Amino acid sequence: MAKTSAKVKTELSKDKLLEMHRMMLDIRNFDNKVNRLVKRGVVPGMTHFSVGEEAANVGAVAAINIGSDLITSNHRGHGQSIALGIDLNEMMAEIMGKATGTCKGKGGSMHIADLDGGNLGANGIVGGGMGMAIGAALTQKMKKTGNIVVCFFGDGACNEGTFHETLNMASIWKLPVIFYSINNMYGISTPISDVINIDYNYRRAASYGIPGHFIEDGNDLLAVYNKFEEIVKYVREGNGPVLVESITYRYLGHSTSDPGKYRTKEEVDEWKKKDPITRFEKYMLDNNLATKKEIEAVEKASEDAVEESVKFALSSPEPTLESAFEDIYAP
Repeated sequence: MAKTSAKVKTELSKDKLLEMHRMMLDIRNFDNKVNRLVKRGVVPGMTHFSVGEEAANVGAVAAINIGSDLITSNHRGHGQSIALGIDLNEMMAEIMGKATGTCKGKGGSMHIADLDGGNLGANGIVGGGMGMAIGAALTQKMKKTGNIVVCFFGDGACNEGTFHETLNMASIWKLPVIFYSINNMYGISTPISDVINIDYNYRRAASYGIPGHFIEDGNDLLAVYNKFEEIVKYVREGNGPVLVESITYRYLGHSTSDPGKYRTKEEVDEWKKKDPITRFEKYMLDNNLATKKEIEAVEKASEDAVEESVKFALSSPEPTLESAFEDIYAP
């Protein structure tokens, strides 16, 4: 089992570093804006946020081939969707239930998808993306595309039956899929330590005869990126699946209906000291990888893009009644 907690150097270009920083900022700004819109009654339905988990998402997605590799997401999928480069205007419209949304306003927050961009969809079913991921991975293997699939899920999904079934099948068939557990320490209000009798879920990989990797500091963007670069290369070379787990923390409750009273303020504040965005900004400045002016320009561009997405969504039309009978498939 491989383990990493990195204070790592990088050979990435300045443009790549600033792009990754921008993605983290987009996730943070977008989700904070949606949270405020929910409280104003502008956004309907259940919404889950990736605030605090930005590095765990962006570091992984930055290591794959965007536009050809595929991902499956989960109910907390905003971060993965944005990291993959989804159109923020269309995503905001989808969350508001507008006709211009990525799924024509029919899916909402938990069902964001962007098939053209390689996002096979978020999922309201815990572990629901796992079966989709191995199906997509089998397709890549049979068609010899050279593409891989990254299956995102939370720590709570690791006790679902589909976790065992899909890892076992992927192992037997040597499918090109990375099973990626973003462990934010809680399954809704239940601490992960209450529901497993091992320290971390990545150790379960041995049961399926596949490698297990552990990213101890999932708030370290480059630690996540460098580990995923290694894993992506291994899987793309035809060696079969991998299980990887990173440790991070969500600042907000499980969803907009959760005040998070099962956690202490002190615990949340302690994790905020490890904030992935401020840490990466400091890293770039301390190592002369970007200037303060360049970072501020990225911050401004992200804020403007999120504000523009709200304007776009608010001015977009509602779905027509007739559209309820479209995109329905039957055998």
